[in-house]
Amino acid sequence: MSLDITPAVPSGRQLIQGYGGGQFRIAGQVYVGSVLVFPERTLAWPVVATSGITPDSLAAAIEARAEIDILLVGCGARFLAPPPDLRAHLKAMGLALEWMDTGAACRTFNVLLAEERHVAAALIAVE
Repeated sequence: MSLDITPAVPSGRQLIQGYGGGQFRIAGQVYVGSVLVFPERTLAWPVVATSGITPDSLAAAIEARAEIDILLVGCGARFLAPPPDLRAHLKAMGLALEWMDTGAACRTFNVLLAEERHVAAALIAVE
């Protein structure tokens, strides 16, 4: 017997189907480099290292704060601590920051998307 464990996600949602090799496959499209993923759209994100994760680089997510409650950050292949003031800044903007490695952020995004939570993900591409 085999079980299908693919989450049930409404049509048009940005399900992350794969990552690695410096790219992502999201909702059937390939994106080279880092991305910002929202439930209904994906944007290129020119961040390549955690040092580039700032309120300015997250401006699109901050601007969408009326649509999202949780911002997942995939900080690369392995966990590195977030900048200390970033969490406070995002909290003041009404966003909860969840910081993890990119693989965990991809999986968490898909689960929250399937639960129809108001989530976005900022994902640094990994090799």
